Amino acid sequence: MSSDETGQTPDARGRREAVREKAQKVKARQSRNRVLRRSALVLLALAAVAGIAYAVTSIVVPAVSEPTLNPSGLEDDGVVVDEAMQPDATGTAAPTETPAPKTPAPSETPGVGPIQIHVYVDYLSQAAGDFQRVNASQLSEWVEQGAVEVVYHPVALLTSKSAGTKYSQRAAGAAACVVEHAPEAFAAFNHELLTNQPTVDSDGFSDSELANLAIATGADDTKAVRACIENEDYFAWAREATERALNGPLPGTDDLTLSGAPMILVNGEPYVGALDAPEEFAAFLLAVDSEAYLETATPEPTPSPSGS
Repeated sequence: MSSDETGQTPDARGRREAVREKAQKVKARQSRNRVLRRSALVLLALAAVAGIAYAVTSIVVPAVSEPTLNPSGLEDDGVVVDEAMQPDATGTAAPTETPAPKTPAPSETPGVGPIQIHVYVDYLSQAAGDFQRVNASQLSEWVEQGAVEVVYHPVALLTSKSAGTKYSQRAAGAAACVVEHAPEAFAAFNHELLTNQPTVDSDGFSDSELANLAIATGADDTKAVRACIENEDYFAWAREATERALNGPLPGTDDLTLSGAPMILVNGEPYVGALDAPEEFAAFLLAVDSEAYLETATPEPTPSPSGS
């Protein structure tokens, strides 16, 4: 009986070769799988990077590069309430509980032109609402007489006080929409926002409700007003206008900045009296007007003595 030098039969050698060949095939397949997995991971990483780049390009970049929409017809981010706006505003004004004492109109003083009144209002500020409720009537009368020029500045100081809905900023933006598309309704809309305010820390009015309110107070171009408010066209403007007021200087002043709402400037002088006392505010206007007159009046020349 014969055998080879290794002592293995041909069948044993064949089985060993078959096992070796199978092991090599398994190893080669595993190598290919590792290469494929690595390639897939690389592709996934590249896809993720591409996705992030697309998000930055399509979302962040337009937000940075797209210019802020600004309403037209403003004066230092304020709305001049002229005589044409008065009927709607006075028609919706809430009467005071007790009639205010009769105070002389500023025009009865020897003034030097219309008194400039700038009123900074946050539509969530209760104090701003208090001032509007008791002073709207006499402000309207003075505007009609040509004694004063009233400029309202919507600002957003209480944006964080509306359960995350940013009501102050949205309401200021809605006011700008009315100025842009239906200026005839601004005075009434402004008055309504100030005298029928949501409570602090509530959601406030939705954009749709703000649009309904603007239309109910007399906005003629209903489609444009609604689209502007619901799309929040001037939402960014409201924030930027507030920042400009906070950085100052405010119009008619050298170095005053916005310090709260309401903030009322009369010929550049801040009013610090009672917000719910219209007679006190009227007296302040008369004092400012008289002071302006005294500062600008030209003394009459004294007749020179005649020769003897």
